[in-house]
Amino acid sequence: MKVVLENIIKKFGDKTALKIDNYTVNSGEIVGLVGNNGAGKTTMFRVLLDLLKPDEGHASINDIITNKSEEWKSFTGAFIDSSFLIDYLTPEEYFSFIGKISGMNVSEISNSLEKFETFMNGEIMGNNTLIRNLSAGNKQKVGIIGAMITNPDVLILDEPFNFLDPSSQLAMKNILEEYNKECGATIIVSSHNLSHTLDICNRVTLLEHGCIIKDYNKEYSGMIDEIEKYFQETLKH
Repeated sequence: MKVVLENIIKKFGDKTALKIDNYTVNSGEIVGLVGNNGAGKTTMFRVLLDLLKPDEGHASINDIITNKSEEWKSFTGAFIDSSFLIDYLTPEEYFSFIGKISGMNVSEISNSLEKFETFMNGEIMGNNTLIRNLSAGNKQKVGIIGAMITNPDVLILDEPFNFLDPSSQLAMKNILEEYNKECGATIIVSSHNLSHTLDICNRVTLLEHGCIIKDYNKEYSGMIDEIEKYFQETLKH
């Protein structure tokens, strides 16, 4: 399922936070959004998910304009930050809630959770702990699992490697790669972790001041050098 942003402009006061003429993520791609803080990555996700209304243009998922219909929500999973969590629930209650409102039965929810067993590392479920009392890393895991539990065709994750220890970051990489291969899902992630992004993504989009300045295909041999050079140069300014 493809994701499209067309003629998007989003302003906060006099500042243009996002300006994207035309950007398409094709069905089955794993795309990484990279850029410094304030580049527009999270704003782009929020516009796409109808959490922010653009001043101009529109975003669509599978040809459904996201601020005109809610049909896209049935096949889209997303985790942006902890505001997506219902933190007075335990992880079990949260996963059950998400699954049930998506039409899953208890057995289907349980089967879906099995692929996250290594990722959870025995720290998420079975402890009768409310989400609000979990560590930042474990809250992150709950949010990611919640976004994926319904096996969505489109998956959007903002900084999924944040707060995770190295072992969990590697597990996260494996989960995303396997999920894309098995389900053909369209996956968009943003990350400050260049290494992980370049490892798993077959396309990398570089944002600066709300605009796309480079859109790389992984097959381009100069991609890594050019991206690293860009970030090295921005450190000098």
